[in-house]
This record gives sequence, structure tokens and C-alpha cells, in this order.
Amino acid sequence: MRRVGAVVLAANALLALAKGGVWWYTGSLAVGSEAVNSAADVAYSLVVLGGLYLTTQPADFEHPHGHERIEPFVSLFVALGVFAAGVTVLYNATTAVLTGGSSGAAGAAGVLVLAGTAVAKYALFRYCRRVGERHNSPALVATALDNRNDILTAAAALVGVLGAAAGYPILDPVAAGVVSFGILYTGYEIVRDNVNYLVGAAPPEDLRREILRRALTHGQVRGAHDVVAHYVGPEVDVSLHIEVEGDLTLREAHDIESAVVQDIRSMPEVDDVFVHVDPKELGEWKADEDADRLLADDE
Repeated sequence: MRRVGAVVLAANALLALAKGGVWWYTGSLAVGSEAVNSAADVAYSLVVLGGLYLTTQPADFEHPHGHERIEPFVSLFVALGVFAAGVTVLYNATTAVLTGGSSGAAGAAGVLVLAGTAVAKYALFRYCRRVGERHNSPALVATALDNRNDILTAAAALVGVLGAAAGYPILDPVAAGVVSFGILYTGYEIVRDNVNYLVGAAPPEDLRREILRRALTHGQVRGAHDVVAHYVGPEVDVSLHIEVEGDLTLREAHDIESAVVQDIRSMPEVDDVFVHVDPKELGEWKADEDADRLLADDE
């Protein structure tokens, strides 16, 4: 995970230098907006790299569950930088369109740097998404989303550069405006995903369905209710009641509970599991409409 952060930082720094050089040489607003975007990427890459260093530290006495819960805060800091870059680019593009100002033509250098950006960002998107999903890392997933949208913004800037070269200079600031909306949408996606981690939202239904399915896979579990799964940082905590026959010995009930806990905890998204065993004779078996719906959807 730290290696990914270092690769992204190095790639963004190189792209920012390349775009900044073309912007300084040609004055193209579309390329300039992309240079600002890459400069913001460098800033958030530094934050992500530092955050990944903290989150990958082992558990200690003060943080018995590890440090992964820092990641959503790192991602929200990334979103702030993305929003700032988007607003800056939008302001510059709007000012240029309203005043009728024209920027310089980027020429072959602009086409080359923007096409190279699209290729590099696609490679980074695939790389960050693969590692982020493997390690359940919201910071890397947020980085992947930013790289994905950078492909689109680079393409929009390229349209502006080609339009200006064809004799339509207004397309250059217009393309910069399109780039700004792509930047702002990236910030929205990052905030949307990471707020769920911070407020304890429920995970997606397919994950909750898999939790319930694993609990009921054990042959002596007759049912389950009060199934609660929620995010604690980027990981999921689970609690549920399982229903068993009341004539089991304490050791047998303990073995069933341990098997269910182990099976659910083996899911990569799950951090901790709490299982309460209900014997039939106590009359605690009850209907759970949400669990019944999830099971019905699975059939």
C-alpha cells in the first residue's frame, strides 16, 4: 500500500511538471487547468502517503483494532484539495469566457502531454483500484477514483487544445470549465463514500446477505435475527443472534458460536463479530423482516 502511494506521488509530480512547462510555454488555459489539477494531485498524494504510513502501523495498546480508521479522514482531506482545485479552475475558465479572452494554442506539445496524461492515469487507476480493493483501503480507492476522472478531464482538455488549433480559441477555456466539473465530481465521490465510513452506515446489501448466509450455513443454526452490520472506519463490525435448539450442551453451543464467528470474520471487509446464542425454549426466536428480505433476494 505504501508503494502505491509512492508511485502515485512520483507520477503526479512528473505530470505536474510536464503540464506546467507546456502551460508556461504556450499559455493554454486548458493545459493550465490540467497543471493545477496535477498540482492538487501532488498535494493529496503526499497526504495519502503519510496516511498510509499511519494506517499500516500494527495495533498497539491505544489502538487495539489497528490504525485503519484514520483512512477516511485522509480521504476527506484529499477531497478538500480536490474541491479547491476544481473551484480555481472553474473561476479561471469562467472569467476567460465572460471577458472574451483567448489563451495561447498548446500545439503538438499540449496534445502530447494530455494524451500521455490519459494513458498514465488509466494505468494508475487500474493499479490503485486493484490494490485498494484487495486491502479494503478507502484512501487508495479514492485515489483510483481521482485517477479515473483525470482520464476524462485530460480528454476534455485535449478537445479544447485541438479546437483552439483548428481556429476556435473559445474551446480552450470551455474545455477548462469541463475539466473543473470533473474535478469537483471527484471530490463529491470521495466525500460520499467516506462519510459512510465515519457515520457508521450499513455496508452494501450483498455483503449483509453474505454475512447472513454464512451464519445460516452451519447445520445446527435454525435461524438468525437482529443482524446488525455497520462501518467502523473502513471495516465492518457485525452483531447478530443465532437460533439453536435449547437442549445443546454449553460446549456444543460455544462451538457453534465460535464456528459462526470464525466464518464471518474470514470475510476481508469484516473486522469483528459478536454472536449471541438464543435457545428455543426461552421464546426469543422472532421474525426479522430485513433478514427475511435478504434471504428472499438470494433465492
